Amino acid sequence: DILVRLPESLRNDLEGMKRLPIPLPRSANGTEAKTNFIPLGEVATFELAPGPNQVSRENGKRRIVVSTNVRGRDVGSFVAEAEQGLAQIKIPTGYWTSWGGTFENLQSATQRLQIVVPVSLLLVFVLLFAMFGNVKDGLLVFTGIPFALTGGILALWLRDIPMSISAAVGFIALSGVAVLNGLVMISYIRSLREGGVGLDEAIRDGALTRLRPVLMTALVASLGFIPMAIATGTGAEVQRPLATVVIGGILSSTLLTLLVLPILYRLAHRPDEEDEDVSAEPSHPPDVSASA
Repeated sequence: DILVRLPESLRNDLEGMKRLPIPLPRSANGTEAKTNFIPLGEVATFELAPGPNQVSRENGKRRIVVSTNVRGRDVGSFVAEAEQGLAQIKIPTGYWTSWGGTFENLQSATQRLQIVVPVSLLLVFVLLFAMFGNVKDGLLVFTGIPFALTGGILALWLRDIPMSISAAVGFIALSGVAVLNGLVMISYIRSLREGGVGLDEAIRDGALTRLRPVLMTALVASLGFIPMAIATGTGAEVQRPLATVVIGGILSSTLLTLLVLPILYRLAHRPDEEDEDVSAEPSHPPDVSASA
C-alpha cells in the first residue's frame, strides 16, 4: 500500500482532491506526444470513512492487535475458553487468529520445562545413586518430592492463585529442598547402621538427631519467602505464586521427612535386617548317638 499525504488545506476538501490531475500513459508507438491528464475523480471514488492511523505488519502481512488483561484465573484456561468462542464465529477468507504476549511466553516456557524438569530429576537421582550405591535409598529420598508438590498445590488452592510460570519455577526449587531434607536424614541413619547400630535404634536416633536441622531449614526458608507471599506492589503477581508454592511445599515436605520417611525406611530395610539375623544364627550339627 502507498500512503499519499496532501497539504493540510486539501485533506478535507473532497472536491479539490477529485480535481487532482493524473497523467495518462503516452502512446505505445514511441512518438512524442503531448501528455494528457484526467481528473482523479474519474478513476477513483472519494468518501469520508474512519480508518486506522497506521498499518501494522508482521512477516509482511497485516496485523490487528486485540489486547486484554486476565485477572483472577490462569492464562491457559482463558485462552482455551476464548478459542471455543472463536470457533463459533465464521472468520472471512484470508483472516486468521493467533495468540501472543503472555500466552506465547507461557507456551514457550512450558516446552522448555518439559525438557528441563525430567533432566533435572534424572540428574538428582543419578547423584543420589552415586552417593548411596543403591536404588532403594535413592527412591526413599525421592518420595519427598510428591509430598512437597502436594503441599504446593494445596497452598495455591487455599490462596486461590492460578497456576503460572512463576509457580512452576517454585515447584522446581521445592523439589531440591525436599530432596535435601530427605538426604540429611537418610545419610545419618545409614552412618549409624554402618557403625553397628540396629535398624530400629538407628532410625529412632537419626530422626531425633536430625529433627533440629530439618526444622531450622524449613523455618528459615519459609520465613524468607513470607514477604514475597504477601507482597502487593510491583511484581507481586510473579512473587506471590512462587513464594506460596515454596512455603506450602516446605511444610508438607518437612512433615514427610520427620514422620513418614523413617517409617518408609524401616519398611524398606526390614527384610534386609531379618536376613542378617537369620544368617548370623549359628548352625549346630545334629547329635548322633551310637549304642553298643
